[in-house]
Amino acid sequence: MTLKQDIIIAIDGFASCGKSTLAKSLAKTLGYTYIDTGAMYRAVTLYALHNGLIHQKVDKDKLINRLDEIKISFNYNPETDRNETILNGQNVEKDIRQNQNVSKWVSYIAEIPEVRKYLVHLQQQLGKNKRVVMDGRDIGTVVFPDAELKLFLTASPEERARRRYLELKNNGVDVKFEDILENVLMRDKIDSTRDVSPLKPAKDAIVFDNTNINVEEQFAMVLALIAQRFGYRIDCLLES
Repeated sequence: MTLKQDIIIAIDGFASCGKSTLAKSLAKTLGYTYIDTGAMYRAVTLYALHNGLIHQKVDKDKLINRLDEIKISFNYNPETDRNETILNGQNVEKDIRQNQNVSKWVSYIAEIPEVRKYLVHLQQQLGKNKRVVMDGRDIGTVVFPDAELKLFLTASPEERARRRYLELKNNGVDVKFEDILENVLMRDKIDSTRDVSPLKPAKDAIVFDNTNINVEEQFAMVLALIAQRFGYRIDCLLES
């Protein structure tokens, strides 16, 4: 089933709010392309770590001078039914998700204006023909301020830390809940107070607090919203 018009769906929100899970499901259901902008910032962070550009702090000048070396793309793997993040020709999907140093430093990388400018341009190119679901921190406010549908996801820090903790444990990563919660709170502070593109809902965004809503419930609510706003039969999608 397709919508009556081609649109951009922008999904913003705090870390570990299930943005990518919702975005992937919507893209698959609507036949749209899913673009994970958070993975792009993680890929830049991984590049910086692998190239000695992060020690006690990020060497911003050296990273800025090497941005043109960073090539990011996405590859759909039909065997896993997942998108894979490709950094300079290498599949880094596992590294950017499970490497705790990436999680530790990604917000510092994301607050560098030149990095944001570089990636925002790439994101806008990826979405220029619409029919995309894009998630991140500033999609509805900066990347696509004219997106036809803007969602902003939030949940309590404790609940988001719990989800991230369980995800990592299920993937065999040895972590402590307290460390995950500390990382979530740190990222919230950095993302919300940075000078360039601070994390905040767009004025016309619809805010979903999913602290007490499961994935299936939220997905159904968003589909119903899309059906009402853009006009198609929700029952066809829910039965598929």
